[in-house]
Amino acid sequence: MLYIEEVFERIKQRNAQEPEFLQAVEEVFESLKPVMAKHPEYEAANILERMTEPERQIIFRVPWVDDQGMLRVNRGFRVQFSGALGPYKGGLRFHPSVYIGIIKFLGFEQIFKNALTGLPIGGGKGGSDFDPKGKSDAEVMRFCQSFMTELYRHIGPDVDVPAGDIGVGGREIGYLYGHFRRVRGRFENGVLTGKGLAYGGSLVRTQATGYGLIYFVDEMLKYHGKSLKDKRIVISGSGNVAIYAHEKATELGAKVVAMSDSNGYIYHETGIDLAKVKQLKEVERKRIKAYLDDYPEATYVEGQKAIWSIPCDIALPCAAQNDIDYDDAAKLVSNGVIAIGEGANMPCTNDAVKYFLEKDVLVAPAKAANAGGVATSALEMSQNSMRYAWTFEEVDAKLKDIMVNIHQNAYTAAMKYDYGYNLVAGANIAAFLKVSDAMMAQGDY
Repeated sequence: MLYIEEVFERIKQRNAQEPEFLQAVEEVFESLKPVMAKHPEYEAANILERMTEPERQIIFRVPWVDDQGMLRVNRGFRVQFSGALGPYKGGLRFHPSVYIGIIKFLGFEQIFKNALTGLPIGGGKGGSDFDPKGKSDAEVMRFCQSFMTELYRHIGPDVDVPAGDIGVGGREIGYLYGHFRRVRGRFENGVLTGKGLAYGGSLVRTQATGYGLIYFVDEMLKYHGKSLKDKRIVISGSGNVAIYAHEKATELGAKVVAMSDSNGYIYHETGIDLAKVKQLKEVERKRIKAYLDDYPEATYVEGQKAIWSIPCDIALPCAAQNDIDYDDAAKLVSNGVIAIGEGANMPCTNDAVKYFLEKDVLVAPAKAANAGGVATSALEMSQNSMRYAWTFEEVDAKLKDIMVNIHQNAYTAAMKYDYGYNLVAGANIAAFLKVSDAMMAQGDY
């Protein structure tokens, strides 16, 4: 049995109840077969087993009091996966689906994503099974304060730098940082990213993941003599990534005809009014169905998955993992899709990705295409260290350069290992080589 297969069997036995983590590992390992064949030194150093075992896993109790005075308890997590390239870096996710397997899958992906940015950051992830939806600001604040009462012991600008993710936006980051400052007794704002501009946040950070996704997709299309102009786009999700992917895609001449939330999707043939979606989601915190109050000619359909039946040129899954399965992929291909841009983490099943590649659909893999968020977080860390702030235009230009370079590096790695224009394999290989070489240089730890 090949080394790579032996390692995966051990990983499956050790993590049998964590399907998302196993899916992420399997997808990477599949790409690495020609790399391992060409580099026996990685097998000799047992790089794969070392890379797939987190350096540290922290699980803790988070008690908090709701507005009725009842004491609630949630579970908190932080997985510090790999510090070979720099301090652990990765978001916090607050969602009922969160458990250790989700956090490990996200942390494992983060190792590769962060390596691709070219910036000195390692990989980590955290979160809780707390659901901020339907909670008052006071309840969210009390939860965040309790969460940080434990988390503060494990983080720092040169140790581990969390950021936001699903369920953790500017409000939550503010509450988390406020409590960190209180318990630490110092203004150490480089400990979190995604902060408000008033206390060390970076311009473009809010837009970064969505903008970066479109910069990457645009680069991918350009390589094949195409552009975003006049393309029909369907986006799953209506959170931060989806909103700013819409904004940048529209700016570059595309038309977004559908968006969704966890209840269902809206379809508007003349183009989704982004200002209305922003008002609903960023201000009023309402369900996307309310879009029809202003646009009764639009269509609302219950069930998010049905969105992939809408004919489009480009599909941008920006909601959650495994949003597009094999059947969804077949529908998209039959309706003429030419490109997939993964805005969420692992939003396509492995079978769906293989099908897209077999049908010559361009795939912008998540660990490359949505790296703009963490790249701009690293730029925020740099600004905090310098006690200086760049302009919107300066940060946006740096973000675009990073995304262009990620595309180039993924393409180069894919070609070097005979994958052709397969950015899924190329992104995995480029990131793996960078992290592996750093681990090898640092010895057996």
